[in-house]
Amino acid sequence: MNSSETPILIELHYLPNLEFFTRLVNANTTVFEAQENYVKQSFRNRCYIAGANGILPLTVPVVKGRKKIRIKEIQIDHDQNWRKIHLRALRSSYGRAPFFEFYFDYFDDALQKREKYLFDFNLALLTVCLQSLGVTNSISLSESYLRETEGNFSDLRNMITPKSDFTNRTFYQPIPYSQVFGKDFAPNLSVIDLIMNEGPNSLTILNASTL
Repeated sequence: MNSSETPILIELHYLPNLEFFTRLVNANTTVFEAQENYVKQSFRNRCYIAGANGILPLTVPVVKGRKKIRIKEIQIDHDQNWRKIHLRALRSSYGRAPFFEFYFDYFDDALQKREKYLFDFNLALLTVCLQSLGVTNSISLSESYLRETEGNFSDLRNMITPKSDFTNRTFYQPIPYSQVFGKDFAPNLSVIDLIMNEGPNSLTILNASTL
C-alpha cells in the first residue's frame, strides 16, 4: 500500500462506501471530525448495498432534536425496528456471497449492540471494516472544531455526499468485481459489499480504485 504522507480530516460515515475507503486506506493518518454539528441527508447515517431488486439504501434513524446538535450527541432511535431490517437486508443480499461466512458474524455483533450514539455506532462498525480489510493506518478523533485546516491536512469534510455522484470528484475509479446480484457492476457501494464478495482481495481492489 502506498499511503499518502498528507493526513486527512473527514467525517465518520455509516458502513462507508468505496470512495470513502480509497481516501482512508491511502492516507497514513486519518482524523475523524468529532466536533462538528450533525448534518442531515448525508452518509453519516446512510449507506447503499446491492440487493436482488437493485440498489438498496439502509438508513439508521436518529432522535430528532434541536436544529444544531454535535455529532457525538446524536442518539439512535431504537424505538424503530431498523436493526432487524438492516440485518435481514444484509443476509438476503450477501448470504450467497463467497466470504459471507467468514466476515458476517463480526458485522452482526456490532449491529446487534444497542449503542446510544450514532458516532459510537459508526466507529464500532468502521473498526470491523478496517480489521476485515487488514488496514492498520493511524486513526484518531478531532479534539476541537476547525473551520479551516492547516496546510499539513487534507480537509475532506462534507466532500463525499449522496447529493453529489462520485464521478464529480477525482477520488475513486470503479474496478469491477463479482457481485451476487445484477448483470452490470454497481460501483461505490458500501465497503461491506466488497468485503463479502472479495474477502482478502478487497484491499487490493481498493488500492487499484484510487485516483
